[in-house]
Amino acid sequence: MFKKLVLASFITSAMLASAAQAQDVVRLGNLKFAHYGAVSYIKEIAPKCGIKVEERVFAKGLDAMQAVLAGELDVGAVSSEAVISARASGAPIYLVAGFAKGGARLVGRTDLGIKTVKDLKGKKVGVTRGGIQDILLAAELAQNGLTYSDQPGKDVQIIYLGFPDLNQALLGKNIDAIMQSEPYSSQAIGKGYGSEIIKPYDTPIGEPVRTMVMTEKFYKERRPVAEKFMRCFVEATKTFIENKDLAEKYVRENMFKGQVSHEDFVNAIENSPYSYDVTAEHIQITTDLMQKYGVGKMAKPPVAKDWVKTDLLEQAKKSLNIK
Repeated sequence: MFKKLVLASFITSAMLASAAQAQDVVRLGNLKFAHYGAVSYIKEIAPKCGIKVEERVFAKGLDAMQAVLAGELDVGAVSSEAVISARASGAPIYLVAGFAKGGARLVGRTDLGIKTVKDLKGKKVGVTRGGIQDILLAAELAQNGLTYSDQPGKDVQIIYLGFPDLNQALLGKNIDAIMQSEPYSSQAIGKGYGSEIIKPYDTPIGEPVRTMVMTEKFYKERRPVAEKFMRCFVEATKTFIENKDLAEKYVRENMFKGQVSHEDFVNAIENSPYSYDVTAEHIQITTDLMQKYGVGKMAKPPVAKDWVKTDLLEQAKKSLNIK
């Protein structure tokens, strides 16, 4: 009888532990860029945070947000415009942190000797549709008095391509310049077929912030797990900021399988440093410019202060003595 009771107790404990472990799984969506490395690293240290993180990598932020909308993810690391577009469409999400800033560069074909944005008149410029680079390109062209369209006839013809395809098109001389993300822009420069025109941070957006979102359900209904995840994010980011060798090794070997050189990584992170923070003001400015330039096609732009929630971030930073 005693043995049966012990066995029953053991089985019950195992079932409860299994249920708790399942409850503490966090489904994370991420992108394959150098400055998304600390987010990817969360899954490596997740067990010591008391959670399990299942990472899915997407080609672009809009794809990750579609997975969030489909209920396939709890947390997503994406650029701000994808998050804003999703919220405008009624997605039940909160923006909870920033994990990198900058990460964009306007690069011209080296053989053309393009020095300024104004020199793009009469040129074909590539960008990924709907990305933060799309907004930055529109803002740069507009403030330099250049008209643009994806059809011929304007000062600048926009060519929409995926991130890796932009480099190939520049290398093949099919386009004249690209507004590109890291580490791809650093690779174009490092391999000699691209030259930096500008880092596009003189628009009202300044340095764009890459953002982390949680579903409202995860934020509200699984609060203890959300707190553990946010603490894990802050710890992973702190590790990458303080241990540059570890950050480089992880990004180059684990994420890019040796396809990114030491120089490309260093240049990429100089232009897209890891960070923690985001403000409602920054997201509102980005929202306003998206509306102005027709990126995202929002019928009702969201008001940033209603859905930027940094309380979990501040709590996590305080627990790790980060100001």
